[in-house]
Amino acid sequence: MRVLFDHPSPFALAHGGFQIQIEQTAAALRSLGVEVEFLRWWDDTQRGDLIHYFGRPAEDYVRQAQRHGRKVVMAELLTALGSRSSFQRLGQKAVISLAERLLPESFTARMAWDSYRWADAVVALTPWEARLMQEMFGAPAARTHVVPNGVEETFLRSESRLRGPWLVCTATITERKRVLELAQAAALAQTPVWILGQPYSDSDPYALRFEQLARAQPRWIRYEGPVRDRARLAEIYREARGFVLLSSMESLSLSALEASACACPLLLTDLPWARTVFGPGATYCPISSTAQTAEALRRFYAQAPSLPPPPKPHGWKEIATQFKSLYEGLLSTSR
Repeated sequence: MRVLFDHPSPFALAHGGFQIQIEQTAAALRSLGVEVEFLRWWDDTQRGDLIHYFGRPAEDYVRQAQRHGRKVVMAELLTALGSRSSFQRLGQKAVISLAERLLPESFTARMAWDSYRWADAVVALTPWEARLMQEMFGAPAARTHVVPNGVEETFLRSESRLRGPWLVCTATITERKRVLELAQAAALAQTPVWILGQPYSDSDPYALRFEQLARAQPRWIRYEGPVRDRARLAEIYREARGFVLLSSMESLSLSALEASACACPLLLTDLPWARTVFGPGATYCPISSTAQTAEALRRFYAQAPSLPPPPKPHGWKEIATQFKSLYEGLLSTSR
């Protein structure tokens, strides 16, 4: 079995969780004996049995692949959609329905909504996103699968350590992750938070404001950039008093899964993805004012040592086993 991985955005332009997901999935599949190649758009001699597309391919892409005898697995992150209110989602659904009725097909084809109905399998990271794929875009229930992210063995096999005074947050320094807002709340609550990560650009105004605040409040905000050594990162999670991620939107946070693998108590934004994955195994904070966030942070800091550990996530090899089974099922049947 040869599987071709495809993704529309170059890794060199935007680091993040999707890159880790793709690379770790490929490595784990290879360890199970599955041939995995990255699709070479310029190579008309490349052969493969199936395309695993990370993102939303155009409908024509899917149908062309199927005409050439290749099944298509579509795995999109519904990060923004999954974080919207029910009223906003209802409005978006109405806009989609209206557009499909009134606008020319040449326009709606660019939105690739029909790809959910044409793909041989649609993969969601959480049951919440699987539901949205079916309700919003008409993905057939029989072809919709939930396969979460995994965690590296470095985190799963990490050993217990004495926990220290710092809460830790691992995130890209960008508006969506609300790192500046977390730092402001930490300073107000006088609660020590260690933030690990880097901005997409060193000249980004949001990141510069965060760095300025971190320099002004070194007692409560610790920032030294990202930690690239995965073993060291596992030690940090094991030594942290708790893990905090207050993003305005997420799909399935890899850093939250890594922290949970290290039995680190979690404080997460109260969004459906987090409730679906961690349930009562995490503490939740609504998106609110700095003062309210500071109070939630202060309360979590006090409670963290007595909180039970969050549920343990799967390893990447377990995730790859699920994908291998999915691929084999698709290749053994006709559409």
